[in-house]
Amino acid sequence: MTTTADFAQMLREVSLRVTRPRLAVLGAVAAHPHADTDAVIRAVRTDLPDVSHQTVYDSLNALTAAGLVRRIQPSGSVARYESRVGDNHHHVVCRACGVIADVDCAVGAAPCLTASDDLGFTIDEAEVIYWGLCPDCATAQSFSQ
Repeated sequence: MTTTADFAQMLREVSLRVTRPRLAVLGAVAAHPHADTDAVIRAVRTDLPDVSHQTVYDSLNALTAAGLVRRIQPSGSVARYESRVGDNHHHVVCRACGVIADVDCAVGAAPCLTASDDLGFTIDEAEVIYWGLCPDCATAQSFSQ
């Protein structure tokens, strides 16, 4: 489990000032993977009831830019945030309920997939989103048919 001291050290390592809102946002994102901004705000307000939306937005932007938080946005979804960074993992999204889960790389080393023609780009990451039904929705669908 990551502690407040760990979060403070993470902020210092990327030359960000250690502030209560940033610590709270890091904690909220770590505790609620794939949370949208509203969920992060609600979680942060359990510790900092007077924190503004803008402060949380600013913290999320700073943490994302510093590489401490990853922003994902599956098609048709609002932005979501997670603290699992730097390992080039992917996501699976349920088409029915919208739940999102992490999926490790399909094959090989990062960037997991090799483009058939890289057009001269130096590729360092591949973003893959798998779509389907989560086990609960698949079971519910099989019962309704």
